[in-house]
Amino acid sequence: MDRAEIVHQNFLRRVAAGDLPGGALPSGPLSPTGAVSLFRSGCLSRALDRQARAMQKAGQGFYTIGSSGHEGMAAVAAALRPDDMAFLHYRDAAFQIARAAQVPGQSPAWDMLLSFASSSEDPVSGGRHKVLGSKALSIPPQTSTIASHLPKAVGAAYAIGAARRHRPEHRDLPDDAIVLCSFGDASANHSTAQGAFNTAGWTAYQSIPLPLLFVCEDNGIGISTRTPSGWIAASFAARPGLKYFHCDGLDIHDTFRVASEAATWVRTRRKPAFLHVATIRLYGHAGADVPTTYLSREEVEAEEANDPLLHSVRLLDQSGALNPAGALAIYQETCARVARIAQDAVTRPRLATAREVMASLIPPKRACRPTNGPTPEARAAVFGGDLRAMDEPQIMSRLINWALTDLMLEHPETVLMGEDVGRKGGVYGVTQKLAARFGPDRVIDTLLDEQSILGLAIGMAQNGFVPIPEIQFLAYLHNAEDQIRGEAATLPFFSNGLYTNPMVVRVAGLGYQKGFGGHFHNDNSVAVLRDIPGLILACPSDGAEAAKMLRECVRLAREEQRLVVFLEPIALYPMRDLHGEKDGGWMRHYPARSEVIPFGEVGVHGDGTDLAIVSFANGFYLSRQAEARLAEAGVKTRVIDMRWLSPLPVEALIKAVKGAKRILIVDETRRSGGVAEALMALFTERTDIPHARITAEDSFIATGPAYAVTMPSADGIFDAAMALIGGRT
Repeated sequence: MDRAEIVHQNFLRRVAAGDLPGGALPSGPLSPTGAVSLFRSGCLSRALDRQARAMQKAGQGFYTIGSSGHEGMAAVAAALRPDDMAFLHYRDAAFQIARAAQVPGQSPAWDMLLSFASSSEDPVSGGRHKVLGSKALSIPPQTSTIASHLPKAVGAAYAIGAARRHRPEHRDLPDDAIVLCSFGDASANHSTAQGAFNTAGWTAYQSIPLPLLFVCEDNGIGISTRTPSGWIAASFAARPGLKYFHCDGLDIHDTFRVASEAATWVRTRRKPAFLHVATIRLYGHAGADVPTTYLSREEVEAEEANDPLLHSVRLLDQSGALNPAGALAIYQETCARVARIAQDAVTRPRLATAREVMASLIPPKRACRPTNGPTPEARAAVFGGDLRAMDEPQIMSRLINWALTDLMLEHPETVLMGEDVGRKGGVYGVTQKLAARFGPDRVIDTLLDEQSILGLAIGMAQNGFVPIPEIQFLAYLHNAEDQIRGEAATLPFFSNGLYTNPMVVRVAGLGYQKGFGGHFHNDNSVAVLRDIPGLILACPSDGAEAAKMLRECVRLAREEQRLVVFLEPIALYPMRDLHGEKDGGWMRHYPARSEVIPFGEVGVHGDGTDLAIVSFANGFYLSRQAEARLAEAGVKTRVIDMRWLSPLPVEALIKAVKGAKRILIVDETRRSGGVAEALMALFTERTDIPHARITAEDSFIATGPAYAVTMPSADGIFDAAMALIGGRT
């Protein structure tokens, strides 16, 4: 027999014999009726675990992580309200079941069995993953919560207070709600978790409202590695900014009492707390994991003897709520009911095509109130003297600043956040004056932690805001890319579009900065962004384009709930000239507020038929320089600005190169994994036009005089173009 069957038989035998583990007498505010309800939730969670294993063995179920041993989390759910958003640990089936009991019309056994069976009728993921989650229960689904959900829980808690001060149209959380975030003791050690704890404490230290309840489910082990005894308490009992609570997760009375105290403390104080729940893990970690391969049989059996359901039977009997015979009857009836439901669940339809699987990559559009924009008087009051400057051409950084100002005026739910974006106005001054114009609630100076910045944005998006987080440099994104890849981008996919993460992530990046180099300030790799399904990657080449594209990016986030990354080329922020000193050839006027560049529209300069140069950002700028020399050489050229790097604007690009005799791709990203690889494939598959590419080398970028030698240059573009025209590559 496997360990699940052993635990099951032990329960039947020991309850029938009255052989129950010892422990404290029941005490606290949990009523007899409430205690029986929590026991029912625990029984259902246990029965579902057993059924999931049976389905997996029969080939009707798939990878699963069980909740057995963590049934005490049902008492935590009972201590909260069903509209308190909960980001759950993967062992929290009992929490979801107990919460379902608080909301009429829920059928947790049926819903979870559909998920186990990967049925397309699964109401949360549509058959894409075995997940906990429910829109009706305010539980966003998590796929594999190894701490990556903690930063967004901080952001969601912050968003509750922010929504009281600036109410977004699509607010989801009540003003007096709290946010719960649960995780295991092993996950508490993850750097992502530590960053979230630090951010929560840092925020609370400044008396900023943050109604967040961290719940650490301490079963003493992470897969096969033991957590040192006492480590969690030693780490968190006196942590600044976090009020510490502890309970025995095997005792539903103690857990309910302490969880109620913790929830009340968070709700009334609007400050974060840490609830340490001592529990056990039954069976192995997940799937086919066998605990006796790394634990002694004696250790495994000692845990099994401490089964929380056995403790609950004792407590129910001692409190007079239910005798052991009645408890055993509930357990057996629950197991039989789950088995019957499972027989139907495994017959329900499953996803069968790529189209069906991918249907939720793109979230549904949402209705938004039309905005007429600010009055001229309100706009004049905010812009001040900048209105007069709009009559003159400006550099890119200033035009982005004005676009952000107009967008924040028009859409009160937009919020900026990032390192130094407020008082300083950003490293390059792009967000100057915005904090003075809109206040610290909407232009948030964050602590120095990219995961927390993106987590704040993800969490605020959960409560109706349209966040515009800034990452100072492209290379800094790699510290936190899982917040985009594993959290923001996957949420609509794994929730079947029920939950979304609309935002516009502004990132300063790419190369060609004089005086900067290395990996940190000049980074010309976007591969990590281009392969994230559903993400839109936009990259402007001049200031007017930047303003018009940024407007479209915010529309995409606000109305279409899209996740957008707006990559701003640092070297072009201050660019004034194109061909010669003081020619002003790269300065632009601020476009009228009605002007936008629609998603997928490319830019075409010129109509030459000898050569089409396809590029973006700095490459487009350099190609325009090379274009002048090519004209002198008699080469009729058009230069195409891609603008949208992911997904590629395929049809627009094919249309833009039509009629050209040659195509030269100019890509400032690296040869391996760069944008040019996709463009070469596109033009090979869709055209008969000869084409070649010039790219950056597979290298990091140097500081000093060699800052640009590994990337395309105007001279290099000219030479490559002439070689291609001459039939060489």
